[in-house]
Amino acid sequence: MMRPSLLALLAGFAFAPAAFAQGTPQGAPQGTQQGTQQRTPQGFTPEQRQEIIGILREALRQDPNILREALMALEQADLREREGAQRAAIAAQAEALFRNAEDPVKGNPQGAVTVVEFFDARCGYCKQLHPAVEQMLRRQRDVRLVLKDLPILGPNSLLASRALLAAQRQGKYAELHDVLLRLREEPTEPVLKREAEKLGLDWARLRREMEDPAIARRLEANTRLASTLRIEGTPALIIGETLVPGAVDLATLERLVAEAREKRGG
Repeated sequence: MMRPSLLALLAGFAFAPAAFAQGTPQGAPQGTQQGTQQRTPQGFTPEQRQEIIGILREALRQDPNILREALMALEQADLREREGAQRAAIAAQAEALFRNAEDPVKGNPQGAVTVVEFFDARCGYCKQLHPAVEQMLRRQRDVRLVLKDLPILGPNSLLASRALLAAQRQGKYAELHDVLLRLREEPTEPVLKREAEKLGLDWARLRREMEDPAIARRLEANTRLASTLRIEGTPALIIGETLVPGAVDLATLERLVAEAREKRGG
């Protein structure tokens, strides 16, 4: 039975546009071309090419699984390549991801395992993920959660992110974060004012500091970092060397944290 690797080899011979363009392997003496049949642009005679195509068709007719297996192998190779690129990008951006002193932190500030979450306060999937993350922090006491505001869903997202970073200056980031991730209405300015005052925040100061250019720069830095990591939506988690796009359940979170802890030797 012909296997995917042989099938791919034959297909390459049949259709490779340049590798055999001269009809002679690279480095072979030019004199070997004399007296041969007229070659096609692909490097084979029409008869040879038709013979190879016939072999391919017959192999697929006898065992259609060959094509499925070949496609699966290609997909797995592509996945390994993407994962390798992601690990390299995470390693290259480790300082900005894990050790930015300006970033708000929940859980254990000295935790052995760091989880980074890119989120938008208006994002439905972020709200779906929030209870699982909170439960994970209660159960896994050695986890440090770094929060990266990524307001990608419009003006109210940006307003909420600015309010959160301004609230950080009054020591209330975590509290306002919990409120906004549970909120079931738009975080408009009146809503933000109401919720901030419930938490004891100085609204006048908070509103003024929301316009601080330093806060805008922090959000821009988060956006650039997300782009570098090819994060295309929220939520997105970095757990150890792994990028996790989208909401996941508690069991998945704890499994990924355990894997990261094991890699650290803890």
